Amino acid sequence: MSLRTQLTEILPPLLPSNPAESIKGTELIRLARLQLNGAYSDASLRYHFSIMSCDPASPIAKVEKGQGYYRRTAPVPALTGAQELLALSHGRLDDFGSDHEAVDAALERLRKFRAVVMRYYDVNGRFPFVFRQAFAQGSPLGNLWKFPEVVLVDWETGEGPDGELTLDPTMLSLKQRMGLPPFRLHAARLRIQPSLDSFREDFFQALSASIWAQGGELIYAAPVLDEALADALRRLNAAFGVGVISFGLTPQALDDLPRPANILNAHPKETEALMERLDVHRIAAPHSRQHIDWQALDGLRRESPEIDQLIAWLSSCIENGRAEAYREEA
Repeated sequence: MSLRTQLTEILPPLLPSNPAESIKGTELIRLARLQLNGAYSDASLRYHFSIMSCDPASPIAKVEKGQGYYRRTAPVPALTGAQELLALSHGRLDDFGSDHEAVDAALERLRKFRAVVMRYYDVNGRFPFVFRQAFAQGSPLGNLWKFPEVVLVDWETGEGPDGELTLDPTMLSLKQRMGLPPFRLHAARLRIQPSLDSFREDFFQALSASIWAQGGELIYAAPVLDEALADALRRLNAAFGVGVISFGLTPQALDDLPRPANILNAHPKETEALMERLDVHRIAAPHSRQHIDWQALDGLRRESPEIDQLIAWLSSCIENGRAEAYREEA
């Protein structure tokens, strides 16, 4: 097995996710060497760290203007990234030509927006679950219509003695007796730029991907400034129930935000400053159903293991009596 292949497997658990807690190269070499097969010099390891940190697909990233390393934010899934590029070029990827910088900038905006959405709902008491494997390279294009990018979970909670969000046992028992889920699941699609050319596809993908959940959301980064577009989205909402919301972040505003890893690991004051940059505007409220379509959800279980991960997480929260954020395995 090559050194790079070994490092790709070894490094993720060794690297901190927060750039502010980055690990120095000397310490990373020491930890990696404990698991490596083969005798490699410090210079060889440092060379590989440097080369891999420039590769967006590798797990290691280097801090800006520093010497430490951290775990790279998960890449944008292939299908959703390609769809975003198609929307930006109005269905003609040739418009990008060989401008790799433009492609990288577009995908980085998507990564940042996904991180903003995660942080925003964390702060506002909703619990996000992100789908990645369903949109991985090689997945069928039909998955764009079957799976949401994010599921937002709402619990009825109270604050426990340690500040934890505890689930109300009385309400849990009552809903169980009535055959109702003890949570509300809304399935969401994320897009950067609203457009009269693509809003119907955006909307109906969000509808299709949320058919099993209790509601659907279409979440735009940029503001919806076109009155005709806003009216058209409201008409679709009135007919089909998918909610539409904008975070008020133009592409330029996204470019000015910190890296996704910094957003996800921001301290309270940094998070507060980030929230002040948002101009969240509700264009249309989602219509929420009481029941989940369990048959449709069970059908999706055969197509993505992430459905089982979602169910296991929800079950764990119920068993523990606490609403806990989903933690992805390193």
